[in-house]
Amino acid sequence: VDRRRTDWIWFGALWVLLTAIGEFLALGLDLLPARWAHEADVVDEAYILLLALSVPIFAGVAAALLVSLLRFRVQVDGVPTEDGPPVHTNRRVVRLWLASTLTLALMVTVNPGFIGLAELRGEPSADLVVEVQAQRWSWKVTYPDGAETWNQLYLPADQRVRFDITALDILHSFWIPAFRVKIDAVPGRTTHLYVTPEGAGSFDDDFNLRVQCAEICGLGHSNMAMPVTVLEADEFDAWLTDLAEGA
Repeated sequence: VDRRRTDWIWFGALWVLLTAIGEFLALGLDLLPARWAHEADVVDEAYILLLALSVPIFAGVAAALLVSLLRFRVQVDGVPTEDGPPVHTNRRVVRLWLASTLTLALMVTVNPGFIGLAELRGEPSADLVVEVQAQRWSWKVTYPDGAETWNQLYLPADQRVRFDITALDILHSFWIPAFRVKIDAVPGRTTHLYVTPEGAGSFDDDFNLRVQCAEICGLGHSNMAMPVTVLEADEFDAWLTDLAEGA
């Protein structure tokens, strides 16, 4: 009984220590890329929440492994010739483990599951509609009034944008790392993606401000990217007017 109590003390101490270290690293260090859209805030908050919730579980498994390795290792030279005594299941621990993990699973299903997805979808309205056509290995962007750009995407800051995305040849994927959003570009079908850029910036400021194909599509897949430039609303309107007049 005393040895079992000592084992539980070791386990508890290691679990608390590993959990504290893990939570400090998860919550204290900001290792995520810069966020350039409201949707990126939603995704990053969900990631940090899931990471923080998973730390105690990982710490518990790691602590149990360490206690098993350190406290129950073979104490004599050579390999044992027979199995050790059976270890009976601790039903209390099993019930506690199932209850805690089930509770966590239900929590993350609600938030960030249902709540986070609803916030990402938002209202089906937009201040600007941009059509994007993917083809090997380039992007065609069409703005209101028919103005077009190739392999360049300009967006207004702090305005909700809807992308109508399709593909001309094969399956591609429209991904903007700085916005944390991605959706497939499917031939013969139009998919929709909403995003609200926050703050002016460009690919020169952050290499994650780019559209990158995230679906392997042939030899030029890795080069199928286009820079994203986010302008203040008045600057974007002036740029779009110049583009339309020059078309």
